Amino acid sequence: MWVYEKKLQYPINIKRTNPELAKIIISQYGGPDGELGASLRYLSQRFSMPYPELKAILTDIGTEELAH
Repeated sequence: MWVYEKKLQYPINIKRTNPELAKIIISQYGGPDGELGASLRYLSQRFSMPYPELKAILTDIGTEELAH
C-alpha cells in the first residue's frame, strides 16, 4: 500500500516571483525545444530509418529523453 504525502523534497522560500523566468523554465520541459519535443522527434524519425540498428538507436535516444 502507498501513502501519499504532498511534501517537497527540499524546503523552499520564494521571496520574489519571476513570471518571465517561470515561462522559460516551463518551455524547456514542454516547449518546442524541450525534452518532450526532442523525444517525440527521435521516436517519430525511427520509422523512416532503413536499418534496424538505426531504429534501435533512435528508440534508445527517444526513451532516454523521455526519462529526463
